[in-house]
This record gives sequence, C-alpha cells and structure tokens, in this order.
Amino acid sequence: MNPANSTSPVTKFILLGFPSLSRLGRDLTCTLLSCTYAGTLAGNLSIVWAVLWDPRLQRLPMYILLGNFAWLEVGYVTTTVPRMLFDLMNPGVPISFLDCFVQFYFFFSMGTTECFFLAAMALDRYLAICHPLRYPVLMSPQSSWVLVASCWLLGFLWFMVAIVLISQLSFCGPNTLDHFICDPGPLLAASCTPAPWTQQTFSTTSSLLLFTTVLFILASYGLVIRAVLRLPAGSGRQKAFSTCTSHLAVVGLFYGSVMVSYVNPAASGSSGKVVTLFYTVGTPFLNPLIYSLRNKEMKDALRRTLLGGW
Repeated sequence: MNPANSTSPVTKFILLGFPSLSRLGRDLTCTLLSCTYAGTLAGNLSIVWAVLWDPRLQRLPMYILLGNFAWLEVGYVTTTVPRMLFDLMNPGVPISFLDCFVQFYFFFSMGTTECFFLAAMALDRYLAICHPLRYPVLMSPQSSWVLVASCWLLGFLWFMVAIVLISQLSFCGPNTLDHFICDPGPLLAASCTPAPWTQQTFSTTSSLLLFTTVLFILASYGLVIRAVLRLPAGSGRQKAFSTCTSHLAVVGLFYGSVMVSYVNPAASGSSGKVVTLFYTVGTPFLNPLIYSLRNKEMKDALRRTLLGGW
C-alpha cells in the first residue's frame, strides 16, 4: 500500500461483507437473502394491514403496539438488506461517508426503538394480566399511542450523541470495513487514532439500553407468569401463556443475538458477522410467524382482511 494513502482523508468506505465467498456462494446467499427479505416484508406488512383494517384490533393496545412493531421491522431490514444485496452482486463498490453514517444512524435507531417496543409490550401484558380492572384506564387507546410515540422518539434519540462522536473521528485509510453494514466496531478500527472515550461512550450507551430494557422485560414477565399460575386451570390461563410465550420468544431471539455484538463494539470477525446477520435478517423474518401462529386473534384478523372473510 502507498504510505500516502494511509494519511489521506477517507470519503468512501468499502464494505467487505463475506470476502471468502465464491461467486456461487455469493449468488446463493443473494438468493436466500432476497427470499428472506421478501418474506419479511410480506409477513410484517400483513400484520400492519390487519391492524389498520380491522376495527377490533385498532381498539386493543396490544395490537396498536404490534402494528407499530411490525412497521418498525419493515424499516429495520430495509436499512441493511438492499445494500447487502447490492454488495453481494457488486463487490468492491464503495459507499459514501454520508450514506454509511445514514445507514448507521437508522439501523441503530430502529434497533433501539425495537428494544423500547419490546419493553412496552411487556408492560402491556403485565398491566392486562396483573391489573385487569385498571387496564382499560391505564392502557386506553390514547395512552397506547403516547407510549408508541415515546418508543419512536427515544429510539431515534438514544444513540445520536454516540454516532455523532464516531462521525467526528478522522478516518485515514485503509477505507475497508470488515463487515456488511456500517457498524461501530469496524468504524472505530478504521479511525486514524485510538478513540477510547468514544468507544467507552458507545459501549456504555449500548449496555445501559440493553440491560435496563431486558431486566424490565424479564421482571414484567416474571410477575405475569406468577399471576397466571395463580389462575384456575382453563382457557384464560392457556391464552395468557400463549401470548406471553410468543413475546418471550421474540425477546429471546433479539436480545440473545444483540448482546453478543454491541456490549463490546470493538469485537469483529466472521462469527460477529453471522450473529449480526441473524438479528438483522433472521429475527424480523421470524417475528411475524411467531405472532401470527401463536395468536388466534391475529390469525383471525389476517384471514378476514387478506382473504375477505368478514
């Protein structure tokens, strides 16, 4: 490498993705990602459609939250998958500095919003099961929309300072990022000089978000499970367990993979890419299946709205 290049400012990055893949491997991965992306859009947009067009669901806080969550998943995968497909088909084509940080911001903002939505859904189930008499007042449609707006607002503000700090670093080559998305680890590694304070800020912000929301979710569902176990055996207990297990499955899939990656943003390598690929593409694809298959009201609403069975 020319030494002069190592000190010249970087205005573009090259996302390496999975450089060890052969041409056939890239084609197969591209096909699989395309099918998964299409399935993710179809599944989540079906839930959004059902909530928008079924008046019964529009009055229920859980489905107000679920409709927004599904819409969030559409945006979440769209921030990354189209660029991943482009890079698989056109390896080595750079992404501009601005586009890279726009993707970085929206990807992390939507991921953060997902954490808050999962916590809000846990709160909704806690209030519905543990405080059923006060639930219509505590979680009225108006209160639900305030909660929804708070999730979106907090999600898009949470990482703003950390991302601005990273964007102010000097990047002086090489301009390759060993990832398939603009991620903090490769960006910090590409900085001209070490930035321990910026890295620590990002790690602290990530840890605070992940551990506070996951502890809140676990505490809420712990109280829910205790309350459900006190119910007499019957359909009420079965329905409560069915709803809670679907939520906990989504929580486990998302948090289990995210925590591996972002508590330490300097971590990298092929294993980190696989984990990121799972929660970037896998969980948004699985979530609508989990919610629709485990939820009778959602299945009925999808049947009525999509098949015309009013």
